[in-house]
Amino acid sequence: MRIRDLPSPNQDDRPAGQAIDMLVLHYTGMESGQAAIDRLRDPLAAVSSHYVVEEDGSVFRLVEEERRAWHAGISHWRGASGLNGRSIGIEIVNPGHEFGYRPFPALQMAAVCDLCLDILSRHPIAPRDVVAHSDVAPDRKEDPGELFDWQGLAANGVGLWPANAAPKMNGEPLELLGTIGYRTDLPLPVLLRAFQRHWHPARVDGLLDAGTLRRLRAVAAAVA
Repeated sequence: MRIRDLPSPNQDDRPAGQAIDMLVLHYTGMESGQAAIDRLRDPLAAVSSHYVVEEDGSVFRLVEEERRAWHAGISHWRGASGLNGRSIGIEIVNPGHEFGYRPFPALQMAAVCDLCLDILSRHPIAPRDVVAHSDVAPDRKEDPGELFDWQGLAANGVGLWPANAAPKMNGEPLELLGTIGYRTDLPLPVLLRAFQRHWHPARVDGLLDAGTLRRLRAVAAAVA
């Protein structure tokens, strides 16, 4: 895989001794990939990611993996917060919900998959810790969104996608969401909407219908 280096000044040291144990996937949410890269390299913007994947499959490295990129912001997962220090961030070019959200091209998804597998070969990142920006910031973010092919990635060894036939796990919805990794101090519809975007994209309305509950139990059972 060919990676072009476009260094961003928006980076700093990771906390001493902190292992890289999370992978956070984003969409750029801007009108073009170039606009996104320009912003991620702008010192006044104070944001960055380790990688950017264009719609044609081109991959750019903005921050070396051993450095901390500034991509997740206020974030929480599995009891940890401030996740930039422990994660690698990938920005995937897509205009997002604000500028005309659309499916991610096959070439782009293939490049994302190859890049993720390359990262996973170097770092002890569990499938449950390959997450969306909307998973770790459900009250602020909705990327990479319901059109992103999480199921396809998992089929190729990136992330988690349990079968519907997975053993069911009892418990209240908020408890199940906490088992998966979500913070539990937010309104249930906010958390359910984030969950649906990742694991039940056919319905993204924050409502606990039978299908959402079935998926919720399956994912919780897979990580318990």
